[in-house]
Amino acid sequence: MSASAQAPTAASLAKTVDAHYNHLTSLQARYTERYVGMGEDRSETGTLTLRKPGRMRWAYDSPHGKLFLLDGKSAVFYTPGDTQAQRIPAKQLDDLRSPLRFLLGHTELAKELDHLTLTVVSGGYTLSGVPKGMQQRLRTLALTVDATGQIHAMRLEEVDGATTTFLFTDLHENIPTKDSDFVFVPPVGVTIVTGAAPI
Repeated sequence: MSASAQAPTAASLAKTVDAHYNHLTSLQARYTERYVGMGEDRSETGTLTLRKPGRMRWAYDSPHGKLFLLDGKSAVFYTPGDTQAQRIPAKQLDDLRSPLRFLLGHTELAKELDHLTLTVVSGGYTLSGVPKGMQQRLRTLALTVDATGQIHAMRLEEVDGATTTFLFTDLHENIPTKDSDFVFVPPVGVTIVTGAAPI
């Protein structure tokens, strides 16, 4: 039987992904983030930590100290050298990293993504759709997953044609985390300002 004949449907694989992540309490992975668009092609790496409910920490290797934190209520962005860190209410968040927050919680990909489709790729499958509430910014979100429902990559295509790809490696599930992992302590001289959601 060919791989395509054995392939699950988009709906059944989405449920497998849901089941995989809904039993997790935490997740940590190394990531490589690549952005291509607006005449740019840049890559950054770091460590992602997720904890239920709705907490995320993106700690970048370069520049060291660059952070994107989500504590469940608000998000904080900080880049070393800046005199201000920006805080945005989670409900207003329109950040390309934000779709990952649905992973730990009550995941229902079929409800998170409109027009869900499945493609067989080397080593697994790609589920694609349009994230609800982000149609003005995103054309598609594609998740590359294995047969167990574990996500290994996420690719986002914006309406202007720019793409951001996240590759995840060295995945560790249900690891111990601390509350302080998701709290931003501003360096000396840095103030936190509340900003509007990115356009």
